[in-house]
Amino acid sequence: PLLFFSKMKPVRRLVYCRVRPLSQDDQECCIEVISETTIQLHPPDGIKVNRNGEFKETQYSFKKVFGINTTQLELFEDVAKPLVDDLLHCKNGLLFTYGVTGSGKTYTMTGSPGQGGLLPRCLNMIFNSIGPYQAKRFVFKTDDKNGMEIQTQVDALLERQKRENQSALIKTPKQRLDPDVADMINIEDTCKVEGIDEDSVFTIFVSYIEIYNNYIYDLLEETPFEPIKPKPPQSKILREDQNHNMYVAGCTEVEVKSTEEAFEVFWKGQKKRRIANTQLNRESSRSHSVFIIKLAQAPLDADGDNVLQEKEQICVSQLCLVDLAGSERTHRTKAEGNRLREAGNINQSLMTLRTCIEVLRENQMYGTNKMVPYRDSKVTHLFKNYFDGEGKVRMIVCVNPKADDYEETLLVMRFAEMTQEVEVARPVDRPICGLTPGRRHRNQAFKDELTRKLDEREVPLMESFPPLPSCELVDPSDEQTLPALIECLEKRQRAREMLIETKSMIQNFEGTVSGKDNIIQEQRAKLSDKDRIILQHKSELDRLEKKTKTLEYKIDILQKTANIYEEDKRALQQELDTKDQKLHRQLSDNRRLEARLQGVASETKIKWEKECERRVAAKQLEMQNKLWVKDEKLKQLKAIVTENKNERPDQPEKPERPSRDKDKVLLRPGQFRIETGVPGGNPRRHWENMQTPRREDPGSKPRSPGLPTARQQRYPLRHRAALA
Repeated sequence: PLLFFSKMKPVRRLVYCRVRPLSQDDQECCIEVISETTIQLHPPDGIKVNRNGEFKETQYSFKKVFGINTTQLELFEDVAKPLVDDLLHCKNGLLFTYGVTGSGKTYTMTGSPGQGGLLPRCLNMIFNSIGPYQAKRFVFKTDDKNGMEIQTQVDALLERQKRENQSALIKTPKQRLDPDVADMINIEDTCKVEGIDEDSVFTIFVSYIEIYNNYIYDLLEETPFEPIKPKPPQSKILREDQNHNMYVAGCTEVEVKSTEEAFEVFWKGQKKRRIANTQLNRESSRSHSVFIIKLAQAPLDADGDNVLQEKEQICVSQLCLVDLAGSERTHRTKAEGNRLREAGNINQSLMTLRTCIEVLRENQMYGTNKMVPYRDSKVTHLFKNYFDGEGKVRMIVCVNPKADDYEETLLVMRFAEMTQEVEVARPVDRPICGLTPGRRHRNQAFKDELTRKLDEREVPLMESFPPLPSCELVDPSDEQTLPALIECLEKRQRAREMLIETKSMIQNFEGTVSGKDNIIQEQRAKLSDKDRIILQHKSELDRLEKKTKTLEYKIDILQKTANIYEEDKRALQQELDTKDQKLHRQLSDNRRLEARLQGVASETKIKWEKECERRVAAKQLEMQNKLWVKDEKLKQLKAIVTENKNERPDQPEKPERPSRDKDKVLLRPGQFRIETGVPGGNPRRHWENMQTPRREDPGSKPRSPGLPTARQQRYPLRHRAALA
């Protein structure tokens, strides 16, 4: 059986740069190749300068920089050849070209007559490697769910006969390729992948789609020809298979057996691709094209004759070659109508690609888990698995060194620099076949040896017997013919017996060999069991290693978080100590101020007490004088009343008014009370607490400047603070 184990492997997106030559020698150049990995951008004269008043020159580094003299073969050897090697070893790959319009992306991917691009060279290398190990047509069959099925030899034969009969009825003449197109696949420097599994069979399926205005169209779909009212092509939808891989539902997949056939299918779809003439490019691609090479691989059975009829044993890998449409600015291309809409959709899809890369980079650098907006564009949604690490990703940044494209090239360089920093670790499934390796070679050797043995066994059987002598008797006294015949027959009899003995010995030897083969099979079964146990242990070790790495990653994150919290704690503690010292200083200042204010308040209180006593004494003396004057007036009035009474004896006598001195009651120094009773029912009047100053009359004397006012008496502390 075909076993799988997973291994955590970091996947890094490698970015290459290719500089195309200038179309005219007198054009201004803004790009300089400094080394094999670095280029420098020089702003042209019309670009704004920086703050210092000097031109700002920027440098960008790549995995490798290909200059204007780089050939298509050199580019293929460094960029695409490793992806083809991975494809034949059951690994996925993605290669796409990125750049502004007119920077040479389509030339890099497709090529020109005599200078085949990456796509024909990849096809040539694949078929050179799997040529003798290809399965017959229709042995592998695609299903509708991005999977593969294996048909028996009989079913495959019936399918081939059915297709041949259909093609014979239609009688479509085979069209020859254009000579220029044939030159693209006529590659002299052929190469092949080493280490191909000879005990497996391979089949190649190709499909070709384009993404136009964020809709997916199948370029290989056969549409019926309707001259009156032709139907527009129907867009396809994206689906997710059982392995969570994205695929285009209902896309045409063609089985091909040679480089010429595969490139013919590609060129058939290339004619349907949407291109247009703009101010910047005569043949500007208006859509993103995706050419998918799908490799199906399955092991042979134990005898090495037929494909193992188990769907689980099929290994499917694919290589996607993407030619992205170039970003462009409408004020330069002068686009209008449909061209303007196409440019907007192209720029929007490329912006979504940049956004996805930015989010992936942020999640990697800062440990966040933000959702990557893959669904915002069909390009990113289709290749979501690749960006998550399900295969290698290679990007070729194509740049045009002319000064007019400086600003667009600067944006492309920034995006490429950000893309190189993204790295994702994902498990890579490696198939391990539990059957004995070398089955195909041993089976072929056994067939050759069996044929040779049969040929050798037929010839000695006829040649080992001596020829019979002449049996004609012409003379009755002939005594030589019969003895010679008898001797020949005896020799033939002995030879026959020897052959029978040899045959029995061979049978015995074959029985011994078969017994040893059985023992060997038993030992192999035991070894396979032990290998299975070892693989289980390896898978367990890999799982534990993965868990350990996950825990280590979590520990690192927790350690970083703890360090951040510790730094925050130290900063807060330092801030707290600073505020505590400041608070202690404020408290000491408040204590000193309070002590000083208390001294000032006590002095002011003593001063006020003395002043109040003085004023109360003066007021008391004044009141006594007023009362004495009133008493004198009353006495005089009494004397007058008494005289009048004596003059009029007929009037009744009035009761004598008691003296006011009797009603005066002294309470304490500075305070007294006078009680008077009036027959008219007037209330008594009391004078107490003479310490509280009265509001002086306007005609009274002005108060002394040292004496406090009534407000100052009510709020003594404020008065003391003002004095301080």
